[in-house]
Amino acid sequence: MDQKLGQTQPDPVQSPEIWLALRGYRLTTAEILYHLPDHPALLQSYIWQNWDHAPKFPCLKAFLDFWRRDLDARLHSVRIGVADVMGPGQWRNLPGLLTLQ
Repeated sequence: MDQKLGQTQPDPVQSPEIWLALRGYRLTTAEILYHLPDHPALLQSYIWQNWDHAPKFPCLKAFLDFWRRDLDARLHSVRIGVADVMGPGQWRNLPGLLTLQ
């Protein structure tokens, strides 16, 4: 607890993103190009970003299945980028507190 502010500081170890990264998930960004339903000759871009497990990308596949099943816009192409934010061997807990002024 921070005595000055009377607030608890978030514990970085309890961050869900850290646990996902330690389990092999990576920050995945997909650029989805699709045909506009009313003007099929025009393409529109949609950016999707989530934590996903490469190379099978189950979350992205589930989203694309939803798109094909429930949306009228026909997919043109999907471009995927993966950021290796942190791996299991790169994380370690350091005891102590460092204050920069």
